[in-house]
Formats: sequence, structure tokens, C-alpha cells
Amino acid sequence: MTVERNGRSLRPLVPWLVPVLLACPVAVGLVGVVLPAFGYLPALGGDQLSPEPFRQLFAMPGLGVSVLLSLASGLFTTAVSTLGVALFLAAFHGTSGDRLARRLMAPLLAVPHAAAAFGIAFLIAPSGLVFRLLAEPLGLERPPDLLIVGDPFGISLMAGLVAKEMPFLLLVAFAALPQADPERRMRLSASLGYGRMAGFVLTVWPGVYRQIRLPVLAVAAYASGVVDVALILGPSLPPPLAVRLVAWMNDPDLSLRFVASAGALLQLAVTGAVLLLWIAGEHLTGALRRKVAAGGRRFAEDGAARLAASVPVALAGASIFFGLSWLFVWSIAGFWAFPDILPPSAGLSTWSRVLQSAAGPMATTFLVAILSASLALVLVVFMLEARRRQFRAAAGRAVRLSPAVAGLIYLPLIVPQIAFLFGLQVTILSLGLDPSILLLVAVHLVFVAPYVALALADPWFAVDPRYERIAASLGHGAVTTLLRIRLPMLTHAVLTALAIGFATSVGQYLPTLLVGAGRLPTITTEAVALASGGNRRVIGAYALLQTLLPFLAFTLSGTLPRLLWRTRRAMKPA
Repeated sequence: MTVERNGRSLRPLVPWLVPVLLACPVAVGLVGVVLPAFGYLPALGGDQLSPEPFRQLFAMPGLGVSVLLSLASGLFTTAVSTLGVALFLAAFHGTSGDRLARRLMAPLLAVPHAAAAFGIAFLIAPSGLVFRLLAEPLGLERPPDLLIVGDPFGISLMAGLVAKEMPFLLLVAFAALPQADPERRMRLSASLGYGRMAGFVLTVWPGVYRQIRLPVLAVAAYASGVVDVALILGPSLPPPLAVRLVAWMNDPDLSLRFVASAGALLQLAVTGAVLLLWIAGEHLTGALRRKVAAGGRRFAEDGAARLAASVPVALAGASIFFGLSWLFVWSIAGFWAFPDILPPSAGLSTWSRVLQSAAGPMATTFLVAILSASLALVLVVFMLEARRRQFRAAAGRAVRLSPAVAGLIYLPLIVPQIAFLFGLQVTILSLGLDPSILLLVAVHLVFVAPYVALALADPWFAVDPRYERIAASLGHGAVTTLLRIRLPMLTHAVLTALAIGFATSVGQYLPTLLVGAGRLPTITTEAVALASGGNRRVIGAYALLQTLLPFLAFTLSGTLPRLLWRTRRAMKPA
């Protein structure tokens, strides 16, 4: 009896095991960065607490500009991406444009941030596709002398982030829409005379936004501390704060490690400021929405607005698609002078060289990605199933992750990577652990699992519980029901979550750079390292190889369920 009572008392703690496991490296990393930030790191001669690292940090030239760039990147990227998604849904929900966007935007999840950034850089550079197309109308014989990629205001950086984050938020919003009851709310607003867009924004969007708030905050945090995209598209004199931190951490002068730790805490404060300003903006826009609703205007004539609402999403999708296409053209191009739109000659010599040098990084990338994504899937399934079983007796009650559990799961996405990875690196070194595949898998898992949970939670909880009751009435236990009923029914959702986790691991640059210590290069670290070089053919080939693995994963996630259940019409994915 005592054992049974103890088991029952511990059962509510089971869903917390995975979130706590994911949050622990963040906590350890933050502790490992706080002490060096105040001068305490005995391994480097810092044996007493001191504010000297902060004094050195604030004396760094251009620090204020770096902070402002990070702050603006986080706010601008999130605002434009969220506004673009809201307006697109308001204009096209339930139409053929909505269905087209669902089909075309999903493959963009397979494109890593670095590959998308390279593609956009090749499009908008003075010698890129845009100026080649404009060369004849403008009478250009040579590339214009314009600083576009790496402009000092970070406009190209923010544009690249918007192009990648807008499709992500749009797909998250598509998944959240059914819970906002859009059809009934739109009919009600139309009966009151509201236009399509006004009715959606005033009645449906608040419910959708509540569902996608955590992903939006994750986008804000990521954009404020991004490193790989900033190295490709961002300014360099001075660069955003996160890029400077990486340079200080890798500097041969080890005393800069203390300054880097202080800077990591500053980056944490900058990201915190971005999130606080965003939350304040939520309250302001909420008050504005209520004021507009109380004003009585119906905004019935919105034809021009609906047309304009398609532009941001269309630009985001087109920039990534044409960017990847342009990367391919460059990877096979021979001599190619401006302003020729297409290369006069093409060949595979670049690919023959790249495939030989990239074989090792590709193998490491695949191994780390498949292991971390698979482990993340197992942990997330364990957590979701434990949570579901807690509520199976509550008939009619919607099962979902509690805010506290969700907050712990998404903590690695909210806290900027640079703010705790350096402390985690110091902790790993102090424990005498050498870089290894398993260590890299463990670190990638911290960032992969939240995306797997985000993709799988809603489908997992949406399965009709009556299937489980029928299985129990036939004498099947919990494990049999999970393996023979629930998982087969969720084959497409599980494989999609696995593909998202795989793609997330492939795109990890900073964790691989710091924890791998340069001994475990992946295709992502190799591609970003080429950003400082000028060989566009090699860059194009590496960026496409970086995209290849996630694309294959998403292709398999959509194809395998159709093959497995080809004789069962109701089991095929829509």
C-alpha cells in the first residue's frame, strides 16, 4: 500500500522530467557564464570576484551600436513577421490562396537559416540577380557601388530573418487556427457588416495569437542573438553583439573570455529588453484593437488591402525559392561577368571538389541530426503520453501542456544561445570532457526537443480517446495501445516532428562551433565559415548541401505514410 501511494504521489511529477532535463543545461550554462563575468575563473587566473570584465566590456568601441543592432533586429524581425502573417490570414483564410500557401510554405521549413541567408545575399548583392535584371533598364555596365549586404543599419540582416521566420510563423498559425473557431466568428462579424480583414483581425486573430505566442517570443529571442545569419548578411563594423561575443570567445587572448562572459550577460539583458518591449507592444495593440472595435467602423471595403496583404508572404517565399535557385546556378557556373543574367558556360567541376571535401562534415551532420532528433522524439512522446494519462479521466476536458511545463520546454529557445552556451562550454571543459559525437548530440537535443514538442503536441492530444477505451476493453495494455494504435494513427505527425527535429539539428551553428571546439565540423559550420570568402561557386554548393539533408527528411516524412498505409484510405495524410 505504501509503495502504491508513493507511486501515485510521484505520478504528477512524471511530465516534468523532460522539461527539467532540457532546462538544466540552460541553468548550468548561465551559472557558468555569471562567475567569469565577475572575474572568477581560476583556470584563467581569475580567483576573485571583480567588476573589471564589465568595465572592459563597456569600454569596447562601438558597443552601443552593436547593442542597438541586436535590439532592432529582435523587434523589427518579429513585428514584420507577425504582422505579415496576421494580414495574410485575415485576407486569405479559407480561400484558394490559403490552401496554396499551406502547400508552398511547408517545404521552406527544410531550408536552414544559413542557406536562406546565402541565397538572399546572392539575390540582393550589387552583382546579384536583382541588379543583373535591372542592368539594362538602368544602363548599368558594372555592379553599382552600394553597400547592401552588410549595410551598417542591418536592413539586409533583418530582411533575411523576416524571409525565414515569416513562413515558420505562418505554418504555426495554420495549426492554431482551428482552436480559434474562425468560421463561426467570421460569420458573426460578417453579419454585423465588418469586412473580411477587419472581422478576422478583431475576432479571430486574438485567439490565434494566444496559441502562437511562445513561438513568436522564440523568434524575437532568436533574432536578437542570431550569429550565423548575422555573419552572412549583417554589418561587420561593428557587428551585432552576438557576433562580437563569438569573436571574443575564440580570440587567442584568453583574457577576453572574461569580457565575453560579461557580454553574454549583456546579450541576455538585450534579449530580455526585446521580450519586455514586445509584451508592452502586445498590451498597446490590444488596447488599439479594442478602441477600433468600439469605434463602430466596419472597414467593409478592403479589396486593395487584401491584395497588399499577400505581398509580405509572397516576397518571403519567393526570396528563399529564388535564392536557392540562384545558389544552384552559381554552383555550376563557369566564368560569369556582370551584367549577364545567366552564365555563358556551366560545369560540375565545383561539385566534384566540394563533394570530396564535404563528405566528412556531411556524415557528422547526418549522424548528429538523426540521433538528436530520434532521442528528442522518444523523450517528447514520453512526456506527452504522461501528460495525457494524467487527464484521461477528465471527460470533455481539453488536454494540453501546462504553461509552466511549456515554459521550461521552450526555455532554450527564449534564452539566447550565446548567453549560456559559453558557460556550458566552460563547464564541459572543467569536467574534462572532450568533444565527441555523443556530447554534441546531447547539446543539440536541448534545441531540437522544443521544436519536436511544438510539432507533435497538438496532434498527440487531438486523437479521440475512445480508441484507447476500445483497446482496453479488448484486454490490451497501455504499451500495446501506444505501439499498435496511437503511433500508427499519428505516423504522419510523428515523422513530420522527426523531420523538423532533424532540420533543426542540421541548422545548429553556434552549439556545434562552441561545444565541438572545431573538432567536429558539420556542413553548417563549414558553410558559414565560407561567408568571409569570395568563392560564390563553393558557397553555393555548400549551402545547397546544407539544404539537402532536411529536404530529404521532409520528403520522407510525407512519402512514407502514403506507402505504409496505401491500402487504408483513412490512414493516408491529407
